[in-house]
Amino acid sequence: MEDSTPVSRSACASYENNSSEDSVYLDYNATTPLEPEVLDAIHNALGAAWGNPSSSYHAGQRAKQIITEARDNICKMIGAHQSDDIVFTSGGTETNNMVIHTALQHFWKTFPQLDPGDPSLGVRPTNQHRFLPHVITSNLEHDSIKLVLEQLADERQVVVTFVPASKLTGHVEVSDIIAALRPTTCLVTIMHANNETGIIQPIPEICRQIRAIKRDSRREMPRILLHSDAAQTIGKIQVNVEELGIDYLTIVGHKFYGPRIGAVFVRGLGKTTPLYPMLYGGGQERNYRPGTENTGMIAGLGKAAELVSENLERYEEQMREVRDYLEERLQETFGSRVHFNSRFPSGSRRIPNTCNVSVIGEGLQGYKVLERVNVLQASVGAACHSELQCKPSHILLAVGVPSDIAANALRLSVGRHTTRDDIERVVDDIKQGIDGLLNELD
Repeated sequence: MEDSTPVSRSACASYENNSSEDSVYLDYNATTPLEPEVLDAIHNALGAAWGNPSSSYHAGQRAKQIITEARDNICKMIGAHQSDDIVFTSGGTETNNMVIHTALQHFWKTFPQLDPGDPSLGVRPTNQHRFLPHVITSNLEHDSIKLVLEQLADERQVVVTFVPASKLTGHVEVSDIIAALRPTTCLVTIMHANNETGIIQPIPEICRQIRAIKRDSRREMPRILLHSDAAQTIGKIQVNVEELGIDYLTIVGHKFYGPRIGAVFVRGLGKTTPLYPMLYGGGQERNYRPGTENTGMIAGLGKAAELVSENLERYEEQMREVRDYLEERLQETFGSRVHFNSRFPSGSRRIPNTCNVSVIGEGLQGYKVLERVNVLQASVGAACHSELQCKPSHILLAVGVPSDIAANALRLSVGRHTTRDDIERVVDDIKQGIDGLLNELD
């Protein structure tokens, strides 16, 4: 679930900013390096626990133990009650697809007899005796949600409502989600925080209000399953599934200094909340995600989760302090020409590491700035849209940033170990790049 890559440089960096003495990596919303402890955990597991976790001999049982410990660590990190609610996956894209397909299968398996004559139902034009499940999401979602739902809608397997974000808050409004509900709504999926603006979405209130709705008792209606993709929040702010109130949570390892695998939390897995496999094979992960377990990467994910549980307050404080210093220095350097695209009149909450900024001026498009810098490694937006680098981000346009300002955007996301000295070098580098562009225009 790679979120973005630099336009002019590779996002692949060795540990923190040590890939080059001259570079400063500020694209941590795209991917993060492995913490040394995570790398050690992977190495040790690959060496000592090489056996098949389903086997009875020592190396296999050691692998099984490591997987159990990793599951426990993830459970603790997200405040879940039982580790059996965690299923390992290849990453965020697989997890998001699994949740969407589960919601649709659960709809058809559980509620096959709704009245197709009800005008509030989406009816298949090719079959008047069938109707379509309805999914609510936002216009801010990652492509692993957005493109899946668009494809399913094109295939007439689902009706989708893309609720627009508010231009005053940068997030979806709870009232708009509630207003979009239909008798056939089976899934509401809203990301926990946006990958470009960093704005945190009101997930707890959405879930609370949906659960409080008394549905029509005169007929059966599908259960509304609640999902949030926490790729951008885990490791940056507290993520507690009980406080969020969701049924499913997407966990993405490489966003919090772990390996490129992931997991899904399912509340009361198989008992109160369904999960249907997308693959069929062996009995691994209790048949929900078959295939011999990737013990080394699971060990690394578990260690990354353990580090978050032990150090989250310090991580959050450090990232916020450095991010705020970055914004102060940008303001001091560019004055009235700087526009912070993540700041909204409502003062909406955002994750502590993200600064989306534009320097206003003709010819100062973000991708052009990145082509001129010598120190900064950053991005203008999501990698899935990298071929559209000359066009403004659709996310920024959706939250009301004017097109000419959005075209100049840089997404700067700091990491756990980014320093003020790094920020000084980055701001100087951006200034030199912009000065060079302005000189060319003259």
